Amino acid sequence: MSASKFKIIFFLLFIVSLKGFSQETWINIDLLTNTNIRGLSVVNDKTVWVSGSNGWTGLSTDGGHHWSMTQVPGFEKLDFRSIYAFDAKHAVIANAGNPGSILTTEDGGKHWTIVLSLTDTNVFFDGIDFWNRKEGIIYGDPINGKLLLYKTADGGLHWNAVPDSCRPILSENENSFAASGTGIRCYGKQSLIICTGGSVTRLLTSENAGSSWDTIHTPMIHGSSSTGIFSVTQYKNQRIVVGGDFLRDSLKQNHVFYSEDAGKNWVAPNYPTRGYRECVEMITSQFVLATGPSGADISTDGGKTWEKFNDEKSFHVIRKSRKGNLIIAAGKGKIGILHFKIK
Repeated sequence: MSASKFKIIFFLLFIVSLKGFSQETWINIDLLTNTNIRGLSVVNDKTVWVSGSNGWTGLSTDGGHHWSMTQVPGFEKLDFRSIYAFDAKHAVIANAGNPGSILTTEDGGKHWTIVLSLTDTNVFFDGIDFWNRKEGIIYGDPINGKLLLYKTADGGLHWNAVPDSCRPILSENENSFAASGTGIRCYGKQSLIICTGGSVTRLLTSENAGSSWDTIHTPMIHGSSSTGIFSVTQYKNQRIVVGGDFLRDSLKQNHVFYSEDAGKNWVAPNYPTRGYRECVEMITSQFVLATGPSGADISTDGGKTWEKFNDEKSFHVIRKSRKGNLIIAAGKGKIGILHFKIK
């Protein structure tokens, strides 16, 4: 479906003026497409990709204002919760559920090619990320008690299973969440963080692209299948985790923590987010945004304190462009756009 075939509705939500931010406008755009977006890749201030339920993917080349939406043939009943884009032509997507498939496009989403398909009934991809244009990793819920892991060295065209000896062992009923695609973060040349939840909630970290792993335990709420860490963000030794209980999204109990020593010690904010949050994104070392079904919150001190950002419902993911200042939020059939400047 081309951009000309659906109506785009713009409306002003509010003007924000926060310490350190220039005054900016947040704009909501209704895609009028029957999809719940959880996959989001903001390449730069112009190029943005999304993916979601009912087999939909979307591309914007003007910073999120206009969209070309495509429903991938044969995937109309599946949910693309993971996406990573390199530019306006090339992207990789993966669906959550069975069969678990990874697809690539080289023509801006007009056509998609299946490059990996796993039929094991336990396959459930949770997130994908890349260190560079060639090297990336995708992970999912455990298979035979070990984290599902595949890696690519050619930009997603081919994927190889991580050797069984290198896959972390998960506890019984420990899993991960595909709520926003930010339960995994690649950074540096080979560093990697993956979040878990359920019976145990921890960060699995690797400094050699997943060949070996360390464990960081956190005080995040856990114990049931709906609880745990849903998203992690980091900058140097700063780490912030958000989550909670998705069945009780207003519960304010051990649902957001920050660390200033790479996870050795965790501190709960005096003023936390207003409940369960699915995604957290560091805009700078001090400015941090978190979003979830009930609204968004902002921290201007690196996660130490939080305050209300907006009450927009049903946004699942928010991300800053890898090269630029554009911030995009995505959720149930809609996009939020925020440009900012640091004073």
